[in-house]
Amino acid sequence: MTETPNPHIIDADTLTGGLRPIRRVVIALGSNLGDRAATLQGALNALADTPGVDIVGVSPVYETAPVDAPEGSPKFLNAVVVADSTLHARTLLERALAIEDAFGRVRTTPGAPRTLDVDLLVVGDKVIHEDDFVLPHPRAHERAFVLVPWAQVDPDGVIPGRGRVGDLVRSVDTTSVTRVADLELRLE
Repeated sequence: MTETPNPHIIDADTLTGGLRPIRRVVIALGSNLGDRAATLQGALNALADTPGVDIVGVSPVYETAPVDAPEGSPKFLNAVVVADSTLHARTLLERALAIEDAFGRVRTTPGAPRTLDVDLLVVGDKVIHEDDFVLPHPRAHERAFVLVPWAQVDPDGVIPGRGRVGDLVRSVDTTSVTRVADLELRLE
């Protein structure tokens, strides 16, 4: 795994001539409806096809019990993607929502089963508190289905204001998080 990029290294945007810092981005993927494995692979492919996003690591896939979901909700498949990006945080959020839409995500009640969940966890050390956008993700530090895969791909990753992922994962109950040994997401 590469170290978090130096925020002072600049990538020239050849289309606009603008300069943008390269930031470490961490994205959680989850699915509990339909062909969960194919959906996660498709979401990874869509992220990899995004200009300005360079994927540097993909966690193993885990099956997890739903959290804050209606009774009887199916289990999730979850993974975490680590990337370097020159995109603005808002642009990354818009891309995550577009990928969810492309895979048939229907927004009903919070916690309801879904074909795909693409959550932007951190974008460098950015802290954002807006009505429709909060960074770092407000519950990432307490969710085993995020921390376990993240710790596998980047244990030294940091959630701003919360701490190092490798330490945070030891503070949560991981009994409902099981690695799926015969399933691997691949960069294509």
